[in-house]
Amino acid sequence: QLTFAKTKAPSYTTDVPKPFQSEIRYGKHERNVLDFWKAESKNPTPVAFVIHGGGWKGGSKERLDRFADPNALLKAGISIVAINYRYVTSTEKPPVKAPLHDAARALQFVRSKAKAWNLDKKRIGAAGGSAGACSSLWLAFHDDLADPKSKDPVARESSRLSCAAVIGAQTTLDPKQMKEWTPNSRYGRHAFGLSSFADFLKQREKILPWIAEYSPYALVSKDDPPVYLLYRTPPAIGKDQKDPTHTSNFGVKLQEHCKTKGVTCELVYPGLPKVKHTSPTAFLISQLNK
Repeated sequence: QLTFAKTKAPSYTTDVPKPFQSEIRYGKHERNVLDFWKAESKNPTPVAFVIHGGGWKGGSKERLDRFADPNALLKAGISIVAINYRYVTSTEKPPVKAPLHDAARALQFVRSKAKAWNLDKKRIGAAGGSAGACSSLWLAFHDDLADPKSKDPVARESSRLSCAAVIGAQTTLDPKQMKEWTPNSRYGRHAFGLSSFADFLKQREKILPWIAEYSPYALVSKDDPPVYLLYRTPPAIGKDQKDPTHTSNFGVKLQEHCKTKGVTCELVYPGLPKVKHTSPTAFLISQLNK
């Protein structure tokens, strides 16, 4: 069990409206909390499910407006959930299991509140940046974690998404792929509790089952929902990048892979001649309000 120093809780910026409900507990750990914004509607509303970034080692749900525009979503009749989750400093093996399974549990919890919160269970799309983007893609591509026979009503709910729209996503947690796509890659070893990227490469064969379970790229299948990937710089496959952790090389390779599986993957970066959706928020609204 982690302990945290007593510090002042982060607060939302003035651009973010006050949550309808805040610090709602979805699990036992003290970081298993979420905030909820209720869109006004007589009919059940879709949900934007926001997962903050921070390398799975930091960050908080109060960063919501970095990954989606809450005012535009609410105006479009879309309710919002922003979650906190355990960091990779937890005792889970591999460490990345903690933030990813917390995200799945929070999503199942939100579905369990559908009637009370006037939500449409079938229209939930994730948003996030960096590690939160990777978590969103993991949810989008992973098989349903619902356990229909569970005594826990939350565990019986689906963990599937209807879409995901993310910023600066790491699309793979395979160090071999990362090095091939971007030679100066250095991200991901902390997901598996390894000391360095060199050790990550060295241990790759040993941890392949973990990579197969927790790497979004490895999980893509033809029944997966549409995803949207936004990056700040154009790609250069096989070349060192200024910011290898958030390079659009990740997006190019995931889009190629999604095409072979028949999964819609909209990729946006500077210099593209045609852009259908200029932001994750625009994509979420188009998908969730179909």
